[in-house]
Amino acid sequence: MSLTPFASLSLSPITRHPSLVTLPSPHPLVWLATEAIETFLVHRRLIEPPARLYADMPEALKPAAVFVCLKREGRLRGCIGTTEPLRDTLAREVIDNAVGAATRDPRFPALEPSELDALRVSIDVLGPAEPVQGPDELDHRRYGIILRSGERRSVLLPAIEGVESVSEQIRAARDKAGLGPGEPIELLRFEVTRYCDV
Repeated sequence: MSLTPFASLSLSPITRHPSLVTLPSPHPLVWLATEAIETFLVHRRLIEPPARLYADMPEALKPAAVFVCLKREGRLRGCIGTTEPLRDTLAREVIDNAVGAATRDPRFPALEPSELDALRVSIDVLGPAEPVQGPDELDHRRYGIILRSGERRSVLLPAIEGVESVSEQIRAARDKAGLGPGEPIELLRFEVTRYCDV
């Protein structure tokens, strides 16, 4: 089966696992991430953002911080991202973080090509982070958080499955950073635009 690229994208079709693309027209960033992952796993190379992507989605030319999260069978399989853009365009940030989520998340072994069939991809494009004075300025469904204490820091995206309150969000961020409940912290919040393939 050949991939049906988004919105009249001019690319040669690439053979892929039939169930990898679950929607007839996934969002362009989700399409880009899945294409980057498969190309890297199968051919061991990074793709270039197609020129048509920029024509159809001009904002992909601007830099932006991005998290790419991968799930298989409802379970997290990798998630890598940046809170500040590191590449010159959103498209390149998506490509690099997609490959990173598939191969460099220290919590998981690298993804195997045989796992592509059930892979689900979500892209979170981060807005600017702003400091908050306390938990009353947070909403775990709306805001992700950056928690800092000295050299230690952690990031949690908004609307994470299993995090049901702001206090749980802060506790999870403390745990992720290796901080105890009494250690002083600085909190920042950010909003995201989330794109999913399901």
